[in-house]
Amino acid sequence: MVEATQTSDQRLIKGARARAAIARHAADVASVEGLTGLSLGKLATDLGVSKSGVATLFGTKEKLQLAAVQAAREVFIDHVVAPTSAEPPGIRRLRALIDRWFDYVATPVLPGGCFRVATTVEFDSRTGPVRDAIDADRRDWFALLEKEIRRAQNEGHLAGRDAHSLAFQLDAVVAAANTGARFGDESALETARAIVDGLLRD
Repeated sequence: MVEATQTSDQRLIKGARARAAIARHAADVASVEGLTGLSLGKLATDLGVSKSGVATLFGTKEKLQLAAVQAAREVFIDHVVAPTSAEPPGIRRLRALIDRWFDYVATPVLPGGCFRVATTVEFDSRTGPVRDAIDADRRDWFALLEKEIRRAQNEGHLAGRDAHSLAFQLDAVVAAANTGARFGDESALETARAIVDGLLRD
């Protein structure tokens, strides 16, 4: 019985690792080709595994897309959000979040750049669970920006500014920088950083 339990546990662990690896690759592919460009067969070919194995782990294309959204969210948190937790809440953490996001765009962790920017445009006029997952991630990001803006205001910074409007502007500027960078505009990041500096100036 113990051996059977251990074998079962090992299979679950192996399955979870395989699922995570495929979801991560799906996020890479979707950042370039879009979530609608994902297919169980292509990912299986890319990773050298069977299509039936990928299908067993995810079942449907929609579930694969949702897993890609979650994997990309985790990548963003790991590279942008988590490293700023050591900064004091408020203006310093807000600036750190934006700086880390610029770094994430400048040296893209995903080959297509910012996953959120790409997939928001792809799914903003659609309906369904994938669109809802992308929208929830976007709302969480805005909520985080707004929270740090309000904390900065409590410290005496950014007085008289509407937190939601400022978060909207910051998001729009860095998103534009991502698009410009993907098109090879060498001035995009520098221009965007200058705009952000102006937006965060007291």
